[in-house]
Amino acid sequence: MSPFRASAPFTDSWEHFDLSLRDGVATVEFTRPDRLNALTFDVYADLRDLLLELPHRDDVRVLVLRGRGRGFCSGGDVDEIIGATLEMDPDGLLDFTRMTGETVRAMRECPVPVVAAVHGVAAGAGAVLALAADFRLVERSARFAFLFTRVGLAGGDMGAAYLLPRVVGLGHATRLLMLGDTVSAEEADRIGLVSELVEDGGLDEAAARLAERLATGPAFAYAQTKALLSRELDMGLSASVELEAVTQALLMKTEDYAEFHAAFTGKRKPEWKGR
Repeated sequence: MSPFRASAPFTDSWEHFDLSLRDGVATVEFTRPDRLNALTFDVYADLRDLLLELPHRDDVRVLVLRGRGRGFCSGGDVDEIIGATLEMDPDGLLDFTRMTGETVRAMRECPVPVVAAVHGVAAGAGAVLALAADFRLVERSARFAFLFTRVGLAGGDMGAAYLLPRVVGLGHATRLLMLGDTVSAEEADRIGLVSELVEDGGLDEAAARLAERLATGPAFAYAQTKALLSRELDMGLSASVELEAVTQALLMKTEDYAEFHAAFTGKRKPEWKGR
């Protein structure tokens, strides 16, 4: 985490979702259950800004995204986003679409592991937010739908055409993004979109278990692993091997690396510091 903040303070409160913090686990809960947690301009902006703050904090080791009520997130609100965009000029539209993309980019570039706890529906932009997470814990009755072509837009939105083929392969991504069909949790699990499939009612326990493991683990090692996974997507083997060599050499000078050796020789569990 970067220690340099200068005069910029951290945000005290977030108006467009609930944020809780406990034992290194930050939980964002989308709070529009009457609209299946449909996103608004302000929800996007708050989420983007939170993700940009997290690399500067030393009290957050993992971020969990979840939705209140019957679903994770149904995508952009039909009235507050789709209806509003019909009245916007080209500059305003580009500002909006760039903001949504910046949110996903911030998720991928944030050194903090991101866990999406998915129940009910994850549709449209909600499906992309789940896709952009590092881990997707999904209830068996949940479903995904990349709906963009269903509303007359390109299936590649918010980085979906970049991320989805790399997660499920080009063939499955083409089907999901072009047709926009709803996919069951079992089908999503079969094609590799799901990190862990959990029984209905078990999502909270599964998310808490994974979040605790990540929060108490070697945070710096996790951050560098996430960075390598993202950066090497577009690199050749020689460049990837060199980047990993440099990264490992730097990590070998960390407190956590020395702590592992001390714990191993002392026959105890490591006490990870994230440094």
